[in-house]
Amino acid sequence: MLRPSVDHLLRRTALVTLMTTALATLPVAAQDSMPAGAPPPDAAQAQAPALQVEFEGAEDVNDPLEPMNRAIFWFNEGVDMVLIKPAAQVYSAVLPTPAQKGVRNALRNLRSPLDFANQLLQGDFDGAANVLARFMINSTIGIAGLIDVAGHNGIPYEYESLDQTLAVWGIPEGPYLVLPLLGSSSLRDATGLAGELMADPVTNYASNTDRDWFNYTRAGLTALDTRAEYMDALDDVKRNSFDYYAAMRSLYRQRRDGWIRDGKPAVDQMPEIPDYED
Repeated sequence: MLRPSVDHLLRRTALVTLMTTALATLPVAAQDSMPAGAPPPDAAQAQAPALQVEFEGAEDVNDPLEPMNRAIFWFNEGVDMVLIKPAAQVYSAVLPTPAQKGVRNALRNLRSPLDFANQLLQGDFDGAANVLARFMINSTIGIAGLIDVAGHNGIPYEYESLDQTLAVWGIPEGPYLVLPLLGSSSLRDATGLAGELMADPVTNYASNTDRDWFNYTRAGLTALDTRAEYMDALDDVKRNSFDYYAAMRSLYRQRRDGWIRDGKPAVDQMPEIPDYED
């Protein structure tokens, strides 16, 4: 296997920056965070007068670097307002909704190797089999993944990432972080992101065969499609939040916890069962 050169590593780092700029602002209602088979949020739900956000009340927010994180957060927000959001608005206006869904399906299909590897690393062999089945069906009948044929036939998409795998292995989350341009993260999540950056076989193949245009196109489409999909929901969070930073921190954690548990409720959130005595 070819070892990536320093130039390739630098370009790959730039790619991840572009791909995750929009992802940093996703709300907990993001479709990928839902349990397998759950319907996506409809437009009315995304434009509701107020989104329900569970703030970290009595529990530790684990944000020891909050002053620095807030400064980076508002820097990222400025970049979003000046660059990412306007570009996403143009993307939505130019590309019809069916075409946007096709782009989203194709991007998910390209992520199949990472989803498959993480399912195996988590010991979820049924999930790994589903990823493999989806990839084979959508890559052929679905025309290179543009049509989610597998999803329409009972095999829904399930997002899996290395940071989720690390969580399943019991590695602590670490302090909350806001990374420049990358947005909300934690020590564990940032480590997982770096690992996927180096391990993605699709990105590696394109870089090692001088097809960097493919990686940049994929990164740009990922950022635009993600930001466009949740335009209204994010505007609603910002409009109705007393503290936008705290709201996004809470939403990020809810989304991440939902991914780790595959949509299952947390044990500490289950209702207490009363002990009835005779």
